[in-house]
Amino acid sequence: MQATFSYAILFVTDMEKAVAFYRDTFGLSLRFTTPFWSEFDTGATTLALHPASERNPPGRVQPGFSTPDLPGVYAGREAAGLAFTQGPVDEHGTLLSRILDCEGAEVSLSGAS
Repeated sequence: MQATFSYAILFVTDMEKAVAFYRDTFGLSLRFTTPFWSEFDTGATTLALHPASERNPPGRVQPGFSTPDLPGVYAGREAAGLAFTQGPVDEHGTLLSRILDCEGAEVSLSGAS
């Protein structure tokens, strides 16, 4: 698989407070904010904020990679030894999936739909 580190998802308990912190403390440029997802432009990699949950407690960070052929990666998952926790689904014009790394950490994987 060819992939690019494209974003880091930080799980937060208070979206408004987290947005203010990263915007005001680090001077990051806010692309947009909603109660469910906010993004900062940090150059080649995006910092994304997402509400925390039981599955993803506050402070957890999930790395995100982009690949040009997510359907092909998913089709070859067994041969490549990849453990997907979520197969590719279309969300807002982007294919999103999740895999487990060698330590059991969940990694987001995206591609064009």
